[in-house]
This record gives sequence, C-alpha cells and structure tokens, in this order.
Amino acid sequence: MTQTTKDGGAVVWSGSWVAERLGVGIEGDARLPELLGLALRRNPKRAHLLVSTVLGKHVPQRPSVVRDAGYGLGVRVRELLTPAEAARATVLGYAETATGLGHCVADGLGGAPYLHSTRRPVEGVAPAGGFEESHSHATSHLLLPEDPHLLAGDGPLVLVDDEFSTGNTVLNTVRALHGRFPRERYVIVALVDMRGPEHRRALAEAADEIGARLDLVTLASGTVRLPASVLARGRALVEAHEERAAGAGAVGTRPEEQPAPGKAAHTPVRIDLRWPARLPDGGRHGFTPAHRAELDAALPAMADALTAALHGARRVLVLGTEELMYTPLRLALALEESADGSREVRYSTTTRSPVLAVDDPGYAIRTRLVFPAHDDPADGPGERYAYNVAGAGFDAVVAVVDSAGDSAALHARDGLLARLAGHTGRVVLAVVPSYVPPRPVSYLPPRTVPDAGRTAAGAPHRTPERAPMLPDPLRGPDFSSYAPEEVGWLLQDLSDADLEAPTEEREEAVQSGGAHYAESLPVEYQPSARYQELFADALEASAARIARAVGTVTETVLAERTPRPVLVSLARAGTPVGVLMRRWALHRHGLDLPHYAVSIVRGRGIDANALRWLAAHHDPADVVFVDGWTGKGAITRELADALSAFPGFDPGIAVLADPGGCVRTYGTREDFLIPSACLNSTVSGLISRTVLRPDLVGPHDFHGAKFYRDLAGSDVSGRFLDTVAARFDEVADSVAAEVKELLAAPDREPTWEGWAAVERISEEYGIHDVNLVKPGVGETTRVLLRRVPWKVLARRGAGSDLAHVRLLAEQRGVPVEEVDGLPYTCVGLIHPRYTRGATGADGRAVDAR
Repeated sequence: MTQTTKDGGAVVWSGSWVAERLGVGIEGDARLPELLGLALRRNPKRAHLLVSTVLGKHVPQRPSVVRDAGYGLGVRVRELLTPAEAARATVLGYAETATGLGHCVADGLGGAPYLHSTRRPVEGVAPAGGFEESHSHATSHLLLPEDPHLLAGDGPLVLVDDEFSTGNTVLNTVRALHGRFPRERYVIVALVDMRGPEHRRALAEAADEIGARLDLVTLASGTVRLPASVLARGRALVEAHEERAAGAGAVGTRPEEQPAPGKAAHTPVRIDLRWPARLPDGGRHGFTPAHRAELDAALPAMADALTAALHGARRVLVLGTEELMYTPLRLALALEESADGSREVRYSTTTRSPVLAVDDPGYAIRTRLVFPAHDDPADGPGERYAYNVAGAGFDAVVAVVDSAGDSAALHARDGLLARLAGHTGRVVLAVVPSYVPPRPVSYLPPRTVPDAGRTAAGAPHRTPERAPMLPDPLRGPDFSSYAPEEVGWLLQDLSDADLEAPTEEREEAVQSGGAHYAESLPVEYQPSARYQELFADALEASAARIARAVGTVTETVLAERTPRPVLVSLARAGTPVGVLMRRWALHRHGLDLPHYAVSIVRGRGIDANALRWLAAHHDPADVVFVDGWTGKGAITRELADALSAFPGFDPGIAVLADPGGCVRTYGTREDFLIPSACLNSTVSGLISRTVLRPDLVGPHDFHGAKFYRDLAGSDVSGRFLDTVAARFDEVADSVAAEVKELLAAPDREPTWEGWAAVERISEEYGIHDVNLVKPGVGETTRVLLRRVPWKVLARRGAGSDLAHVRLLAEQRGVPVEEVDGLPYTCVGLIHPRYTRGATGADGRAVDAR
C-alpha cells in the first residue's frame, strides 16, 4: 500500500513493514493510510500498535495539523448537539495519548470545560472516580477534578480517545460514571473507529442498558485485519529484531547503545516562560473557558521567549512529556504561526509505551530514545521513550515539562535532556508549573490542637488541624421554593431556630449597640390583600422594564467580565436577580450558568467559608457577585473590603439597578420599583434574610437562614420570575442597543453620587448616621417592612413607582414628605433617637418624635 504526495510522487505506507511480515492490515476509509501507520510492541494482549500521524504522540507532526484534527472533531460534535446541549457539555479525555486531543475537541466545541484522566496521583486531591484500560500496558486511570461537580452536570459528556478499537475502555467509563452521574447523552470521539462487528453491537447494547443516547464521531473508520497467530508471530518478530539491532548497535534501541550525551555546546538552555499564576498546565484537574482565554493572552509573549532562545534554528521540534500534551502543542502552534514560513516546526511527546523501532520507511517508529522516568515517584520508575526524534535532523528541540518532572532524573547523564542533546544542536528546556488545586482550607487560618509530643523547650507541640469539609449547597425543594438548578444556597438551614423578634425590640437593640441586626430576624410582615394587589399590578406594569435591565446587566457581564460566569448573588435581595440573569443566559445563549447565593453582613463582611467553597469548586476569576440594587453603596464597599483578603475574586458587583452610581456593571441607573423589593421571603424563595450569631454559626460554618415552608400559600417567587422572563424576547433588540451604547461609553466608573446625597440628608435631618438613611425605592421598602421608620422623603412628582411605598407608609403611620432635588425616587429615614410608646395604624410602635 502506498500514499501519494502532493507532486504526484509515491511514498511507502508506514504500515507496510508490519503488514508484509505479519499479515496485519487495515481496511476501510480511503483516508486511513494518511492517518495511521503500524508498529510492533511487547504486549501480551495486543502485539500491533496503530500509530497516529495526526495525534502528536509518536510521530512528529506540524502543530497546526494536530490541532486541526482535534478542533475539527469538536466542531462536528457541536453541530451534532443542540445549542443548549453544546453549552452544557463537558469533555473528558483519556491519558496519556488523548490528553491533548481532548483539549482540542473541547476548543472546537466552543470552549467547553475539559478534564482528562491521569495516572499520576496528586497528594491532597481525592479521586472522583477511576477505571481500568484492559488492553494497555499501564491500566489505572484516575479522575481528579478540582471541581467535583464537573462530572455531575446534566449536559452531554463527550469522551475522547485517540482510537476506538474495541470500545471497552470507553463503555466501562460510561457505565461507571452513569451510575453516579446519570445523564441523557454521551458522545464518543476518536480519530479513527477500528471496531469489529461484535464491538459495534456492544455500543448499541450499552446505550439500551443505561437508557441514554450514545453517539460516535470520528475522522475515519475501518477494521484491523489480524491473523489468528498474530500474538505469537509478533512476539517472535520483536525478539528477533531486537537481537539483530543490539548486535548492530542500532541507534536508541537501548540506553547504553545510544550516542553519548551532548558536549558543553549542547547543554540545555533553560528559559522562563512567565507562565501565568493559577493557570493550570493542562486538564488533569479541569480546564475552563477562562483558563483558555488566559492561555491565549499569554501565548504571544511565550512564543517570543522561545524564539529568542532558539537563536535562529530553522527546523525545530517542540517535545511534550507524556500527559503534558496540550501546553506544548499550543506553544508549538504559536511558534509555527509566528515564523512566517522562516521556521519549520514539528510537535510530538514522550510516552511510557514501549514500541519496537525499525529504521524502515514502511514502519511507523523508525528510531527511539530511551531514558529513565523523570517524574518518579508520581509515575513510577521505569523507562520512557521519545520516538522518531533521533536522526530526524532537528536543529533544536524545545523540551516542555511540568515542574513535577523537572527532577534530577531529567538532568542525569542518561536522562531525556542528555539523550536529546546527542541528536540536535540545541536543547531548550521550558518548565511549566505543575498545577495543584488549592486546598479546601486555603482561605482559613489553620487551627492548632495539642499533640502528644513536645518541642525542644518542653512546650506542647501543636500541629495544624484541618477545618472540616464544607457541605454542598442547599437547594430546593428542601431549602427554598426555587427549582434546584436555579440556585444553590451556601448557607446552613436554621429553620428550627427561634430567631424572630418584634421589630421595635430589634431596632432598640441595634441602635443601642446591644445587638447586631444580623443576630435576629424580624417577624415576617405579611402584606394585606390590598398590598398584594398592588404588587401584582406593579409586576405587570414593570415586567418589561425589569427584563430589559436583566438583559443589559447579563450581556454586560458576558462581554466584559467572563464568557462563562459563576453567578453569586448576595442573599437575599440579589437572589431573584441572579436567577433571572441565569435564565437570560440560558434562554438567549444556551449557557447553563452556575448560580449560588451567599451571605454578606454589613460590619461583619462576606461569609469567608462560602468564598472558600467557591474557590475550591470554581475559578475565582469567573465569580460575578450579583445584587438587586445599590442604595448608598454600603454593601459595595463592604464586599470590596472583605475581598481584599481573598485574592482572585473581583469585588465589582453586578446589579439590576444602580441609582446610587456605586458600580460599573448595571442594568439601569434609574430608581424604579423592582417588585421583588415589595415583599420579603415570599418573593425570594421563602428564605429569610441571613443570620450570623456566634452560638449558631461556628468558625467553619456557613452563615444561616430560615426556610419559611409555612408561607408556601403566599409564595409568589416563581410568579415574579416567570412574568419577567416571559418578556425577554420582546426586549432583546432594545437590550442589544443599550449594551452596545453602554460598552462604548467612555466612562462608566462609579460616581458615588448617592453617597454624597445620603451624607447631606443625614446632616440636614439631624440623623448624623448614614446607616439610618436608606436611599432608593428598594431600601425604603425594606425600611417600611423590617425596621421602625421615621419618615419617607419622596421626590416631588414621583408617580406609580411609589404607590406601594405610600400604601406601606399609610399602614405604618409614617409621613411621606415630598422634596425637590432628590437624586433618588425616595429615601427612607430611621430616627436615631428611637423611643417606645407611639404606634402606627397597624398597631406597631413608631418613633414618638
């Protein structure tokens, strides 16, 4: 069998040597000889090896060819899935050969989250699963995702291997994962499908067995023709050829028979790639769209550093190491793209797979370099191999290793670097930091406990004690009336605790300094039938306005912050907004965004344990904090101060309405009625405001909240969400125009106009405490529902946006004073000189003054 070159010449197929001697051959698609060669190896289960020419493992290849093969498969998967499915897909690649291929498939799928299996255990990272590869020389695969929920989504799981020969490994993986994380669809991706009829039937049977759809995407398909005696004949042929090669001193057959290490001129040159901090070196623990964007941004500078170190070398090999395939591929691709034809770049990686080398054009593995494993004990001792490097005429080789492999064995006289130096004029070493996920307690100071031993001075020796693992988020219907996928609450359930106190008692305790407002809860004020009618009318009237603001803030986040944000709403006012933003992203873009709710308490900061959980499960750079509106910006400042101790998180809040001019990511800066501010728990999933009290919340607990199950008959949380979401399509065009204008605005930085107004009002009305001035419709509403108000200031001429405020004020016996020059629609005032005795129209105490 031959292949034809572009100029019409014939070249020998790189599988003909094996085919002629053992009768092994491949049959099927005409493209197979371009994609595969054949080699032999010592393996009692399978003598032959299908050697891919586009994988970048055994055969040095142009990096663009390797990338395009995987990327094109990813595009085909994306076309196979619906947009919503593609947005929720996760890609899983197999170690070691398919780690880079899986990355490229994920890229072609639109930047899907990616994880590859690994044979390297990592201290402190518990496996989320594992499986065996029956035909391989090294069988144990571990799954070590940093985010344990990476494999638990309901979107399609895309499994990527270099070849689909029997399908047993993939099917075993599907069965194991489906038992823990069932889903409706799996897509199997490989460069080639070489299964026999019995294995094709097995795939269909497996789909029926688990009740899920199994699709297959490959570049080409066929079968391998194997004579009955192939194992014995293959073993004899390997032994005979190794004996002849040893006698002739063939290059690279054994370590002692290879050329001596290079001279001083060939001493490896180490370069600093300036690899970004916190950027994973690959997909061993997961690789997110944000990681891809960060790598894309850093690659040009890395390519420049490599180019400078190559000193004009024209023919260059970038050599990855075992599972580290994607990073060296991207480096090689950057070199290839920056060369403008002046440099010939090839890419391949080392492997643990022992293959016979035969210097014949009809054989896929013509030379091999043998060297000791250099990341022992992670991978275990033994030999490792680099194929088709010796004698290939490379002017320079760039060896890319991770820091775990930058060991003494790598630099030894018989190590990889020395072997490379014997076959090229220049060796460049680029070391990428081995990414290890932050420990779950990374944001908590270690506690210490007495140890049995003593220090040299006789004092008790104290050793660090790990904080207990934090629980998974609470979800409906067990906690809140929201659907479980809408929001996960990083809170503890305090529903059985007696936390409510009369409003006047709470106000007196807070103002006297005897208690913090977050140590108790107000009695949930249930509005009258008249007020509920007002809420319904306001919702219908403002639904499109709110939908437009939801769309604007969501599109701004996607355009400016991160393409796949993790929404973290500030409970509880921010939570309905976070749910609506999530719905917009899903409806308009097919993005199934994670959404959590956390507690932040004025004067106490944000829940540090919730941040610790988020950092352990997501990239902090993807976290976008969400709130309903800004008043004077107190919570905005509180969040910024709290996050100064937690690097990686962006303190910029995204809000639906920013009348105070406190943030740069907002849906609108108008101060209007957001109906979710009209009610308490009954529009917020039946969840109370958050609680932080030392006797209930320990140092390793989430803040708490209550779930008011008994109020289910009054719950309008779903009604609010559905009414607003139903208007998404009608406002889409106006949202697009607003976002375009917003992104083009020369300056959206906070003006803090609201804070200045609050200070002025505080002094003008003799309050002298900005915490008792609550600006904006939302804050004024909360004052009337939860505090003991003194009066309400209303902008003169304010219309329907204040109907509910006027009604609440009437029911509470609170005067409404119309004023000019108010930057907000209204402001609620709490008088600091609170006295008991006076009551309002509903019998509640009010300020006697």
